[in-house]
Amino acid sequence: MADWRVRTASAADVEAVAELRALVLRADLERLGRYDARRVRQRLRDGFVPAHTRVIEVGGAFAGCVSLRPAEDAHWLEHFYLDPRVQGGGIGTAVLRELLERCDREGTLVRLNVLRGSPARRLYERHGFAVESEDPVDVFMVRPARPTAYAPGDRGEEAEPAHPEDFPARQADRGEQ
Repeated sequence: MADWRVRTASAADVEAVAELRALVLRADLERLGRYDARRVRQRLRDGFVPAHTRVIEVGGAFAGCVSLRPAEDAHWLEHFYLDPRVQGGGIGTAVLRELLERCDREGTLVRLNVLRGSPARRLYERHGFAVESEDPVDVFMVRPARPTAYAPGDRGEEAEPAHPEDFPARQADRGEQ
């Protein structure tokens, strides 16, 4: 796996994220007859919240992002994009695994939507997401929290909450790939 790390996003990252979104989603949106070069970028800009977003860097360069937005009954996994040049190398799987482990420790349900026909759906299914509903464009998926190996306090420890502001720092901070 490539040398990568995750950092907190800043407002200055919005244009890089918007461009990556347009690149990654283009084929699926064109297939669905929904691609609009301006709209695909503007929708990201309109909903970009740096506090909920992490930037993935490979070799010190911007290579992707992921957002975990808290909601009333769950966290929403959003804007999970990797540059096509680094896809398939295990980075997305590692980032997703760490994020889901933190949600599991908190007991938090995770929701997402993926474009109908997107190959990303297979990644989510491998990690326990199931289809909740579909429409002509989107597939809405959900993953309940899985029990952790021990309950908080079993070993004198407290569970780490899955706060969007700190995922997936543990893996990136230790430099594990």
